[in-house]
Amino acid sequence: MYRCGYVGVFGRPNAGKSTLVNALVGQQVAIVSSKPQTTRDNILGIVNESNTQIILVDTPGIHHSKNQLDKTMMKNVRSAMAGVDVILYLVDGTFVPDEEELENIQHIKEKAKEEDISFLLVMTKKDKPNKNTLACDYYISSFTGESLQELKQKLISLLPQSDIKNFVYEEDYFTDKSIRFLVAEKVRETALNLLKKEVPHGICVQIERFEEKENITIIEANLICEQERHKAIILGKGGEKIKQIGQVAREYAEELLETKVLLKLFVKVDKNWRDRQDKVASYKVD
Repeated sequence: MYRCGYVGVFGRPNAGKSTLVNALVGQQVAIVSSKPQTTRDNILGIVNESNTQIILVDTPGIHHSKNQLDKTMMKNVRSAMAGVDVILYLVDGTFVPDEEELENIQHIKEKAKEEDISFLLVMTKKDKPNKNTLACDYYISSFTGESLQELKQKLISLLPQSDIKNFVYEEDYFTDKSIRFLVAEKVRETALNLLKKEVPHGICVQIERFEEKENITIIEANLICEQERHKAIILGKGGEKIKQIGQVAREYAEELLETKVLLKLFVKVDKNWRDRQDKVASYKVD
């Protein structure tokens, strides 16, 4: 008997969605940062285990839309609900849920019931001091791995089953995203983590060149920021900060491609990129 299906991972920004997806997949699929709203696209993480394929849809954090980028992100959240077999709603165990959070949970739970979709409420960050008093189906830590196997087995039991192999993806796939996309996200993740609070999360990465040669892959990418002063911060004194970002991203790319990588990063300013639909679309790297 085979099982294969889609699991939508929902929750407020920084609830641990991307960390959970990466932990279940066993590979880095989604960007992980302490800054909220870092995931902008519905990223698929694929778990292959014996006769089972779990397709995890990591979504942007649920929040009120403020600009065109936010609206695009929330559209991705709504589209991720269509066609999934299970919804995981994650709540951060280190925070007390506010009224908006409770409304989100109730709304999605009701929507899941209407669509006959299984719903699980999961509390994350069990390894940290708990402030959340919600009654949840599972209490997990993606960092220590606590209760992850139990959650995975529950997900498997909720997926559609078939007498014939019904996998959507080849068994060596761990994501539906291209290497270009993963490298771009790694650059963005590294920049956010190294810059900490110095630059808002209004950074995107645009791959300009991706050329695979016999013994080396050449990648050129632009980091797009919103202000000239942010450009100076990203570059760092003597270009030191951009070199650090490039080194981490290059090592990641070499591990993915299993070849030497020449990565060149440039910083450009576009103060209105988040408010232009055409810019939002053009800065996505598929």
